[in-house]
Amino acid sequence: MGTTTRSARSAAPRDGFRCGECGATTVKWVGRCPECQAWGTVEEIGVPKPRTLKAGPVTAPARPIDQVNAATAKARSTGVPELDRVLGGGIVPGAVILLAGEPGVGKSTLLLEVAAAGATAERPVLVVTGEESTAQVRLRADRIGALAPDLYLAAETDLAAVLGHIEQVQPSLLVLDSVQTVASAEVDGVPGGVTQVREVSAALIRIAKERDLAVILVGHVTKDGSIAGPRVLEHLVDVVLQFEGDRHSPLRLVRAVKNRYGPTDEIGCFEMHDSGIRGLADPSGLFLSRRSEPVPGTCVTVTLEGRRPLVCEVQALVAPSNLPQPRRATSGLDSSRVSMVMAVLERRGRVPLGKHDVFAATVGGVRLIDPAADLAVALAMTTGTVDSPLPATVVAFGEVGLAGEVRPVTGLGRRLSEAARLGFRTALVPRVADGEEAPKIPGGMRIVEVADIADALATLHQMINR
Repeated sequence: MGTTTRSARSAAPRDGFRCGECGATTVKWVGRCPECQAWGTVEEIGVPKPRTLKAGPVTAPARPIDQVNAATAKARSTGVPELDRVLGGGIVPGAVILLAGEPGVGKSTLLLEVAAAGATAERPVLVVTGEESTAQVRLRADRIGALAPDLYLAAETDLAAVLGHIEQVQPSLLVLDSVQTVASAEVDGVPGGVTQVREVSAALIRIAKERDLAVILVGHVTKDGSIAGPRVLEHLVDVVLQFEGDRHSPLRLVRAVKNRYGPTDEIGCFEMHDSGIRGLADPSGLFLSRRSEPVPGTCVTVTLEGRRPLVCEVQALVAPSNLPQPRRATSGLDSSRVSMVMAVLERRGRVPLGKHDVFAATVGGVRLIDPAADLAVALAMTTGTVDSPLPATVVAFGEVGLAGEVRPVTGLGRRLSEAARLGFRTALVPRVADGEEAPKIPGGMRIVEVADIADALATLHQMINR
């Protein structure tokens, strides 16, 4: 009898613990998830009892896809062309957008201008702030000229109160600044915690889909720049935007990380002013140094952000080092990719960098993630080592492989056209493979094809010694 009781007790289901970030389960509580290494995300769960689900009523009958009215999903302009570019034309009714960025980068200022530009009598806009008072937001609106009669403002941190404001105003757009400051009294946990963020987001997403209400959620970021809160939040929303920029620089970039309604490789360029934030339709000039004579250690490249070509300058400072381990530092570039280019330069190009401090950076605060910038980084480091500059009218782009080869890049024609528009006359480009169509060369532009890093360095020395 006792043996049977002990066996039944051991076979009974036990409660476990689940990570709110990645969903990993453990049999006991731990402070740090063993799978995703996140702290404080493991919570106790109960083993659900097996149950049988029955068919229930449907909200609307299923219809053939060609009979579904797509007019309700047509994007509406935000009134800010640069943001429309990133969103793929505008905001789709019922879409939930998550905008994340570092404190002070300008998220609230940008969204206040978007709210004022889109507020009309037929489509009012509701801004709910949980971090500031309504008077503080009003002062910012006065400064940037974002006052509109159909723009409603509320300061709330309770989810039920936010839903009450939605019922009262009936807005077409809701801006919540920020999602980490709002909490629900029906759920345990502190505001900003995993459980609260998940509950608040789920409630707003449900309201958005039921009413075709566009929602923009402002999110905080962690120390490493990733979006704070549960990872499931990024999966639930329709669009994830990253607001980037150095607080010491006026340049701001909005990058689409996820977009169910448009491309995810577009960026929007903005410039911060005392009177607000404005879009930059042609930002290429911001990423170039203004000087009369060329300087060693610099090279210009063209990066593609979506369909937009941007002319950017890469700078490298190479100096002899007395330290056992020379210093390496990057700004605006991927440090691991810069290290790879340095290794290829030393091994394949015989450029002595092992006993030198190397500092590599971009101009204007732009962040280059395009592999086509590899060749420009290599040429900048080489000219910095030999202390001889490239001609001011030379531009270079190409991906550098571990074997030293210079690989083809996408959008070669658009890169050449943008470089020619800004006055560059010589371009070092990857060699076109056999069978591929050669790009259209703009008038006045000379193309120099290079097959590998040794070929590029030989061409570089010819240009320097002229």
